[in-house]
Amino acid sequence: MLHTALGALRTGIDIGHALIRNMGSLSAKMAEYKKMWKPSKPKDWNVQYQERYIPFSRCQLVEYLAQEFHSSSELEKQTFLSFVKQLEGTLLQPYHAVLEELQTLYDPINPDCDAVLDSSSLTDREKLSREKQVLEQMQPVLDQANFNVLSEDALAYALIVHHPQDGVQVHVNLDKYEYIRYWALGQRLGPLTSQMNSKESLFSRSPRTPPERRFFKRVLLAARPKNSHMVLKCFKDIPLEGLEQLLPVVKVRTSSFDRTLLNIMLLVSGGIVFVNVGMVVVTDLKIGTSLLFFLFAGFMTFRAWKVFSQRRRAHSLELAHMLYYRSTSNNAELLGALTLRAQEEHAKEVILAHSFLKRLNLTSNGHSTETVLQMKKQVESWLHEKSGLEITFSADRALENLKNMSSKEEKDSKEQTIQMHN
Repeated sequence: MLHTALGALRTGIDIGHALIRNMGSLSAKMAEYKKMWKPSKPKDWNVQYQERYIPFSRCQLVEYLAQEFHSSSELEKQTFLSFVKQLEGTLLQPYHAVLEELQTLYDPINPDCDAVLDSSSLTDREKLSREKQVLEQMQPVLDQANFNVLSEDALAYALIVHHPQDGVQVHVNLDKYEYIRYWALGQRLGPLTSQMNSKESLFSRSPRTPPERRFFKRVLLAARPKNSHMVLKCFKDIPLEGLEQLLPVVKVRTSSFDRTLLNIMLLVSGGIVFVNVGMVVVTDLKIGTSLLFFLFAGFMTFRAWKVFSQRRRAHSLELAHMLYYRSTSNNAELLGALTLRAQEEHAKEVILAHSFLKRLNLTSNGHSTETVLQMKKQVESWLHEKSGLEITFSADRALENLKNMSSKEEKDSKEQTIQMHN
């Protein structure tokens, strides 16, 4: 059943063009965003990003549906719970097979593998080709897991725009990458706390109440630095403007505002010290003005270097905290987590389709376009009522998966009947 659905998802997808980013095109889009005045989100963002992630666990969803749609009698409720249990068993084997396929394909290029593998015999071109195959196999699983591909516009926006709440800024050299790819789900608008709970100070630019930001519950990254290996990582609660901080080859830099502010403070304080103390020293000790000015300039240079070094270390520590505490899975572990999430989303969509078909008094075989649209509208309205979020429900896919499940059950039932008679 799953292989049929995955095969359908692959149809019409040009993987070769979709997986590898054109760095020249990305650079051109970055140049466009540099010319904009304080953009708040990527161009056509509402069209590019359609939230499909169902923001409930499977247990929560089953509980809600059992109370609202299957509570007329104890028999109806038990029948629904039996269907859910049967669905869970039906999905185990297909998704286990998908995970094994992914792991077999990924093992020769797994940088964390502790088994004895002759991966060193692979050339860089062969490794790159194998990585493309892994990403190609991951694409339908990502789609079923309801991840959205983040476009070049989104990445260009993240590389150019810096949010005032983020103290850390990084420099990304696109020439050092073969490709960069992002997927995300669970877009939210709300306050996002900083990783390091630093104390408020008199000169802090961070507001006491964090402002509302656009962030994602999960962000998946696939990137390959040149002459290296593919990096697969998943993170939680990542702001849109902070996507570039997840990349493996970046340099921490101090923002222009911070540099200007620190330089002004150093010059003002240094000027006051020079006027009030330096002139006294020149008069009393009869030291040459040029020598004193030279010593003072050296002291101020050393002081500026120390201040910037301290700020850079603080930013590096904050970046390390983000990469450590917000990382959820890496490399081969990510394949397992992704497959489980796809299985979970698959089950939730089928459960919703099953319950709303009952509400519309329809069967799982054959549906007109009008019926699909009607169910899609009702499910989205129900999800919005329960979560307060705008969710796009994949009604066509859910109905197709439900139909495949029913067909499989009928086939298994016939085979069992034949075996019993024999």
